[in-house]
Amino acid sequence: MAQHPCMNWTTISNELTFRTSRSSGAGGQHVNKTETKVEVLFDIEASGGLTDDEKLAIRSKLANRINDEGILIMSSQKSRSQFSNKEDVIDRLRIQLEKALIPKVKRKRTKPSKEAIEERLTSKKMNAEKKKERKKTNFKETD
Repeated sequence: MAQHPCMNWTTISNELTFRTSRSSGAGGQHVNKTETKVEVLFDIEASGGLTDDEKLAIRSKLANRINDEGILIMSSQKSRSQFSNKEDVIDRLRIQLEKALIPKVKRKRTKPSKEAIEERLTSKKMNAEKKKERKKTNFKETD
Protein backbone atom coordinates (compact mmCIF):
# COMPACT_ATOMS: atom_id res chain seq x y z
CA MET A 1 0.00 0.00 0.00
CA ALA A 2 1.35 3.43 -0.89
CA GLN A 3 2.30 5.75 1.93
CA HIS A 4 -0.08 8.62 2.60
CA PRO A 5 1.52 11.91 1.44
CA CYS A 6 1.31 13.71 4.81
CA MET A 7 1.41 10.86 7.33
CA ASN A 8 5.00 10.29 8.47
CA TRP A 9 5.11 6.55 9.19
CA THR A 10 8.74 6.63 10.35
CA THR A 11 7.88 9.07 13.13
CA ILE A 12 4.68 7.21 14.00
CA SER A 13 6.44 3.84 14.22
CA ASN A 14 8.88 5.31 16.76
CA GLU A 15 5.95 6.58 18.88
CA LEU A 16 4.27 3.17 19.23
CA THR A 17 4.16 1.48 22.62
CA PHE A 18 3.76 -2.27 22.98
CA ARG A 19 2.21 -4.41 25.68
CA THR A 20 2.35 -8.20 25.85
CA SER A 21 0.14 -10.66 27.65
CA ARG A 22 -0.83 -14.30 27.53
CA SER A 23 -2.99 -15.25 24.57
CA SER A 24 -6.41 -16.72 25.13
CA GLY A 25 -7.81 -19.90 23.63
CA ALA A 26 -6.38 -23.31 22.87
CA GLY A 27 -2.67 -23.99 22.93
CA GLY A 28 -2.05 -26.12 25.97
CA GLN A 29 0.92 -25.44 28.21
CA HIS A 30 2.50 -23.03 25.72
CA VAL A 31 -0.42 -20.60 26.11
CA ASN A 32 -0.14 -20.73 29.89
CA LYS A 33 3.53 -19.82 30.13
CA THR A 34 4.34 -17.42 27.27
CA GLU A 35 3.21 -13.89 26.53
CA THR A 36 2.47 -14.02 22.81
CA LYS A 37 -0.45 -11.60 22.57
CA VAL A 38 0.79 -8.16 21.50
CA GLU A 39 -1.12 -4.89 21.93
CA VAL A 40 0.02 -1.70 20.24
CA LEU A 41 -0.82 1.65 21.83
CA PHE A 42 -0.69 4.83 19.78
CA ASP A 43 -1.32 8.24 21.34
CA ILE A 44 -2.90 10.17 18.48
CA GLU A 45 -2.80 13.62 20.10
CA ALA A 46 0.89 13.41 21.07
CA SER A 47 1.94 12.18 17.64
CA GLY A 48 4.35 14.32 15.65
CA GLY A 49 3.83 12.25 12.50
CA LEU A 50 0.30 13.50 11.87
CA THR A 51 -1.19 16.87 11.02
CA ASP A 52 -4.15 18.24 13.00
CA ASP A 53 -6.55 17.39 10.14
CA GLU A 54 -5.23 13.82 10.02
CA LYS A 55 -5.66 13.46 13.78
CA LEU A 56 -9.26 14.63 13.47
CA ALA A 57 -9.97 12.18 10.63
CA ILE A 58 -8.43 9.27 12.55
CA ARG A 59 -10.34 10.15 15.73
CA SER A 60 -13.66 10.17 13.87
CA LYS A 61 -13.12 7.10 11.67
CA LEU A 62 -11.43 4.87 14.25
CA ALA A 63 -13.43 6.04 17.28
CA ASN A 64 -14.37 2.48 18.29
CA ARG A 65 -10.66 1.59 18.75
CA ILE A 66 -9.77 4.71 20.76
CA ASN A 67 -10.09 4.76 24.55
CA ASP A 68 -11.09 7.70 26.79
CA GLU A 69 -7.47 8.92 27.02
CA GLY A 70 -7.27 9.24 23.22
CA ILE A 71 -5.04 6.21 22.74
CA LEU A 72 -5.67 3.93 19.78
CA ILE A 73 -5.33 0.27 20.78
CA MET A 74 -5.03 -2.77 18.51
CA SER A 75 -3.97 -6.30 19.36
CA SER A 76 -2.93 -9.54 17.69
CA GLN A 77 -2.76 -13.10 18.95
CA LYS A 78 -2.91 -15.00 15.65
CA SER A 79 0.46 -16.65 15.97
CA ARG A 80 2.30 -18.57 18.71
CA SER A 81 5.19 -16.15 18.20
CA GLN A 82 5.32 -12.76 19.89
CA PHE A 83 7.48 -11.41 17.06
CA SER A 84 4.96 -12.49 14.37
CA ASN A 85 2.10 -10.97 16.34
CA LYS A 86 4.04 -7.71 16.72
CA GLU A 87 4.64 -7.52 12.96
CA ASP A 88 0.99 -8.36 12.29
CA VAL A 89 -0.39 -5.69 14.61
CA ILE A 90 1.99 -3.03 13.20
CA ASP A 91 0.90 -3.86 9.63
CA ARG A 92 -2.77 -3.76 10.60
CA LEU A 93 -2.33 -0.43 12.40
CA ARG A 94 -0.63 1.10 9.36
CA ILE A 95 -3.39 -0.14 7.05
CA GLN A 96 -6.11 1.21 9.38
CA LEU A 97 -4.42 4.63 9.59
CA GLU A 98 -4.01 4.84 5.81
CA LYS A 99 -7.65 3.84 5.24
CA ALA A 100 -8.82 6.45 7.75
CA LEU A 101 -6.90 9.16 5.90
CA ILE A 102 -8.44 8.45 2.49
CA PRO A 103 -10.95 11.25 1.88
CA LYS A 104 -14.51 10.17 1.12
CA VAL A 105 -15.45 11.00 -2.46
CA LYS A 106 -18.83 12.71 -2.75
CA ARG A 107 -21.24 11.04 -5.15
CA LYS A 108 -22.20 13.03 -8.23
CA ARG A 109 -25.85 12.77 -9.17
CA THR A 110 -26.53 11.82 -12.77
CA LYS A 111 -29.66 11.46 -14.85
CA PRO A 112 -30.53 8.03 -16.24
CA SER A 113 -30.05 7.78 -20.00
CA LYS A 114 -33.04 7.78 -22.35
CA GLU A 115 -32.30 4.16 -23.18
CA ALA A 116 -32.34 3.17 -19.49
CA ILE A 117 -35.66 4.97 -18.93
CA GLU A 118 -37.18 3.30 -21.97
CA GLU A 119 -35.89 -0.12 -20.88
CA ARG A 120 -37.37 0.34 -17.40
CA LEU A 121 -40.77 1.32 -18.78
CA THR A 122 -40.76 -1.60 -21.23
CA SER A 123 -40.03 -4.08 -18.44
CA LYS A 124 -42.77 -2.51 -16.31
CA LYS A 125 -45.26 -2.98 -19.14
CA MET A 126 -44.18 -6.59 -19.62
CA ASN A 127 -44.60 -7.31 -15.90
CA ALA A 128 -48.03 -5.67 -15.92
CA GLU A 129 -49.05 -7.87 -18.88
CA LYS A 130 -47.79 -11.00 -17.09
CA LYS A 131 -49.82 -10.16 -14.00
CA LYS A 132 -52.90 -9.32 -16.08
CA GLU A 133 -52.72 -12.75 -17.75
CA ARG A 134 -52.56 -14.46 -14.35
CA LYS A 135 -55.93 -13.03 -13.28
CA LYS A 136 -58.81 -15.43 -13.33
CA THR A 137 -61.62 -14.53 -15.62
CA ASN A 138 -65.16 -15.17 -14.53
CA PHE A 139 -66.96 -17.45 -16.98
CA LYS A 140 -70.74 -17.30 -16.67
CA GLU A 141 -72.35 -20.66 -16.94
CA THR A 142 -75.34 -20.74 -19.19
CA ASP A 143 -78.21 -23.13 -18.52
